[in-house]
Amino acid sequence: MDSHSLESAQLDGMSSKTNRINICNILSKMKLNQYISLKYALILVIWCQILPSGNSQNDLDSLSFFEASPVFHEKRFNTALGFTIGTYSAFSYGLYNVWYRQFEQESFHLFNDWGEWQNIDKFGHIYTAYFQGVLCYKGAKWTGLSEEKSILTGILCASLFQSTIEVMDGFSSAWGFSLTDMAANAIGVSAFALQQKHWGEQRILFKVSSWPKSYDNVVITSDDGQTTSDLITRTNDIYGTNYFESFLKDYNAQTIWASVNVHSFLADDNRWPSWLNLAIGYSAENMFGGYENTWEIDNRQFTLDPSYNRYQEFLIGFDVDLSRIKTKSHFLKTLLSVFNIFKVPSPALEINTQGELKLHFVYLN
Repeated sequence: MDSHSLESAQLDGMSSKTNRINICNILSKMKLNQYISLKYALILVIWCQILPSGNSQNDLDSLSFFEASPVFHEKRFNTALGFTIGTYSAFSYGLYNVWYRQFEQESFHLFNDWGEWQNIDKFGHIYTAYFQGVLCYKGAKWTGLSEEKSILTGILCASLFQSTIEVMDGFSSAWGFSLTDMAANAIGVSAFALQQKHWGEQRILFKVSSWPKSYDNVVITSDDGQTTSDLITRTNDIYGTNYFESFLKDYNAQTIWASVNVHSFLADDNRWPSWLNLAIGYSAENMFGGYENTWEIDNRQFTLDPSYNRYQEFLIGFDVDLSRIKTKSHFLKTLLSVFNIFKVPSPALEINTQGELKLHFVYLN
């Protein structure tokens, strides 16, 4: 097979097992910094592909800064390109230095983490990829790009950011490249793109709610009975000590929601408030290890008391679609769109795998 045929086979058969191995072999020969440099080139390719070929209209001085441009706006496009590169640079640099630098790097490898943390992290990937797609789409509309090119921008930029995390995992000795994480990312991006393509709006929003948890200061004796630790030390190690760390890491404190806009599915003359959504959530409790509540400190294993039973929670409640709140202020519309990635606290009904039915008058996490 000549080089042209081989290249075509690799591109056309990416879903096959053979070509997944080829891709892994290619990545395994790269250094992490080489991969990130390749990503910068991809950003430029993405923006060049969506750049309109026709004439641009720059005489839009009366346009509000927060108002989407009705035609292609070259200055805004250049601003958005610079913002994308700057954001990606800060994101990649910060993520590597704060998180990955403390772990050894090795050749690219795969890692199966299905079932870890009750798959809360998989729902988190769906949520993150979804809202990145939505926000990047709105950014593209702000520059005056067409609907199709704005959807494409949302797909490509969200995929770019999410795949960077996955490939960094693939070079880290502590983790690896997770195919299930990539599948979750694809679901999130597809949820944005398909809704925008077929409905012209987002009728089903993915949101998150999270509230810091306080844990009991329970003393825990090592399995060999030689030393002790406590639950606070464990939660500080894995979930952090401040709200920002807790928001990102504490899976016990997170709930991922699918917030459905009921009004948009009913007849045009229905009386259901256009801003009131019905939300379905998923969460889990008592997780102090990936698969089990066991961990090691100085080569000694600790096992949490069985009374801290790991269980899942399924919730239904109300939510507010902030983007449907009517206002003439473009600034306020933009602000509401940004905060629309968070679930508004409301009453919720919980059913969990412990067989319990609970009513929360105000559900926060």
